[in-house]
Amino acid sequence: MKITHRQIEVFRTVMQTGHVTRAAERLRTSQPTVSRELARLEQVTGLRLFDRVRGRLHPTARAHALMEEVELSYVGLERIAATAGSLRSWAQGRLQVACLPALAHALLPAALRLLAHQVPDAAVGLTPLDSPQLESALSDQRHDLGLSERQEPPPACSLHPLLVADEVAVLPEGSPLAGHRVLSAQDFEGQPFVSLAAGDPYRHQVDEWFARAGVSRRLNLEAASAVSVCALVAQGLGLGIVNPLTALAMRGQGLLVKPLSVSIEFRVSVIRPAWRAVHPLRAPLEDALKATAEALLRDLP
Repeated sequence: MKITHRQIEVFRTVMQTGHVTRAAERLRTSQPTVSRELARLEQVTGLRLFDRVRGRLHPTARAHALMEEVELSYVGLERIAATAGSLRSWAQGRLQVACLPALAHALLPAALRLLAHQVPDAAVGLTPLDSPQLESALSDQRHDLGLSERQEPPPACSLHPLLVADEVAVLPEGSPLAGHRVLSAQDFEGQPFVSLAAGDPYRHQVDEWFARAGVSRRLNLEAASAVSVCALVAQGLGLGIVNPLTALAMRGQGLLVKPLSVSIEFRVSVIRPAWRAVHPLRAPLEDALKATAEALLRDLP
């Protein structure tokens, strides 16, 4: 006798509901059938998966360990279903694009506006994802195109540079530093500073720059995104250093943008999944992205 899909389904449902009767209701079967399938699973595996106390089933440690493996299998099935759904969307002509949230806010809207002028009936699905979920989704071929700040392509993908610029300083309107053309590390000495999150790679580069210069800042605030940093700076809560795309998108909303005396490189690349069929809208969108990137570079201070 072998383990069957039905036995695993029954086992998983019982573990999720914690009760044979509720499991039977969800599976639209009878309570004796659920109990019988569980008994067969225990017989096949040679494991005692449940202790039976006063008519109730209590999962054993082995049952919890087996459930972890079962859930991994179901996650795989859910990913297959998600891929099938995206393929249905592709068949209907919708271009699926994945990108970092900052790029969905600061780069893609202008590029999609250009695309809409060129292809008025273009259908696009935009999915903002943080790393590493972004790279995983692109590697799984779930999107037609991606935008990433990483310099290495995810597995089963190719990487094509789109934009290279420098991080910039953001400061509130009325700041004493507003008259400076370029900000050096010493300009930040003793100033309140809004940092990116501790795990952000740009946070590490910024902190290293100030450490080498021997500059101390007042680090009372940190935020998970460049958009949040800019919003806090615009409220007069400190200075910040963020990517130029977000800074330009939020400039003028109580926010000033200044170049730095050091180059902290910011890169954006187009990611193409290698095994996904080429969508007819991919090339027009890439052209729109290139035009938008060039315009943004010209607009940098």
